[in-house]
Amino acid sequence: MIQATASIFAIVPAAGLGRRMKTERPKQYLLIHNKSVLEHTVNKLLQHPKIAKVIVVLNDKDPYYPHLSIADNKRVIPVLGGTERSESVLSGLTYVRDNEKAEWVMVHDAARPCVNDRDIDKLIEVSLKHQVGGVLASPVRDTMKRANSVGNIESTVDRESLWHALTPQMFRTEHLNAALNKALSEGVNVTDEASAMEWVGLSPALVQGSAENIKITQPEDLALAEFYLNRNKG
Repeated sequence: MIQATASIFAIVPAAGLGRRMKTERPKQYLLIHNKSVLEHTVNKLLQHPKIAKVIVVLNDKDPYYPHLSIADNKRVIPVLGGTERSESVLSGLTYVRDNEKAEWVMVHDAARPCVNDRDIDKLIEVSLKHQVGGVLASPVRDTMKRANSVGNIESTVDRESLWHALTPQMFRTEHLNAALNKALSEGVNVTDEASAMEWVGLSPALVQGSAENIKITQPEDLALAEFYLNRNKG
């Protein structure tokens, strides 16, 4: 376990609407064991000894967050986000830069409640020694196909060097802020924080993490997340 000195701030973008789930509320507020996915995710981060606080970035019309148990936790800071993920992460970074002296931040998806401490340990250890930072990732196991414009197979893609990008992703606060601002100013759509770092010519480290660290995006993912949380309880 990493030394118990809290020094890293975690940013959790939670302003999305999660339309693919086709549920009455955003996916981060669906329940597992009578707790929202967001609560499971935030509590996982809070229990790590190197994470000082969690910045939760919310939609300005969010009616659910005030009723959660984490809303009263002084180590959880709610801020308002934007329409795009990068805007929400920048909002979290603005809070950290204006109010804290944190050299490093990690960004973690609200809908990834199954991340484990061992993977966070590895991410921190690698990132602190790396000139850019790092991202949790999982090697691609399946045969990959590239489709053509009508949905037929065009070619088989060599999976040897392909990875699924996961979160958390960890970078220096100032470097990530600069990269995201540059990408936004140039109209570049970045799908994760590593994409922004790549856009400015940097190469983050890939840190192999557990494939159990799934992102809840489809209805069937909720049951799988519940299974993993049950199995890893305690």
